[in-house]
Amino acid sequence: MDVEHIVSSTIAMPGAGTSATGSTPVHPSAPIPVQGPPLGKSLRVAFGETGTDIFPLILGGGEFGWNVDLESSHDILDAFVERGGNAIHTADSYSSGRSEHIIGQWLNSRGVRDDIVLTVRIGGHADNPGLGPVNLVRAVEASLARLGTDRLDLVYLDATADSTAALEDTLATAEWLAESGKVTSFGAMGYTAAQLVEARIYASAGFPRLTVLDVPFNVLRQQEFDDDLRLVAGAQGMAVTPSHALAHGFLAGHARTRRQSTLSVRGAQLAANLNRRGNRTLRALDAVGAEIGVPDAAVAVAWLLSQKLITAPIVNAFAPGQVDEFVQGVGVRLSRAQLADIARAAS
Repeated sequence: MDVEHIVSSTIAMPGAGTSATGSTPVHPSAPIPVQGPPLGKSLRVAFGETGTDIFPLILGGGEFGWNVDLESSHDILDAFVERGGNAIHTADSYSSGRSEHIIGQWLNSRGVRDDIVLTVRIGGHADNPGLGPVNLVRAVEASLARLGTDRLDLVYLDATADSTAALEDTLATAEWLAESGKVTSFGAMGYTAAQLVEARIYASAGFPRLTVLDVPFNVLRQQEFDDDLRLVAGAQGMAVTPSHALAHGFLAGHARTRRQSTLSVRGAQLAANLNRRGNRTLRALDAVGAEIGVPDAAVAVAWLLSQKLITAPIVNAFAPGQVDEFVQGVGVRLSRAQLADIARAAS
């Protein structure tokens, strides 16, 4: 079994044989703290055809400004970057834009904008709904203002928020946004396989390519990433970034009873999986996690990364400790037997 763990923290040492204060000798048998940057900072994968490389996990801001306040959100963002993360996802609809405000304040206060790959899902804000030309431009400009930046590295065009906008008009607007420097690359959410094929035909005529695909996908929710969508995404070389990676936190395994679920801010979503199939799946994650020494959230992330075409799951967090849990999944390679056990449990 090949198991690798990403170093999650660093401790600077002033010198051999001394403590951090420089006054107390370090016992020679004590473990030597890791020095230098986390290994995660050197772990990068190609982000489809965007021209950027990212850590193979994207931190989602879906809880920021809703179930997580500003200070705690910043702690979560700090924890993610400290462990090597460099891609952050939000949406103009998250907490009516408060998620973007919080991330923008963090980017500016830390001075890390150029180090972060910033992805935003556009189309769901009540002020500028849909993907029509006028609202799409206004929505992007509003997101730029809330985030306090001059560009978005990737915009997911959210077809689930607008199934009526003509694809050609949306892509023509995307072309203008790219030429103006407001958006670097584009992705898709909610588009059918046929629409992705149509979008690539438009791209051959000069419109921007849709290079990234966001699809709700996890070990308990696999039906939406169907064979047709997989075929087209693979043929087009799209990076797939599954959202709902932990099923609203259920796959982290911390809420296993109705009572525990009601204590969670995501109680209704957690309760939806409290059935025989969900419990079987958690037991399978428990067994694999115990075997290789990682929490359930890490096993769920490792399962996603073992699937073909998956580049980087989008994972939300409520606390910095949750970042510690799920980021370990990047360093785990599940065996065929372990994958089979999880598959049987989730079937």
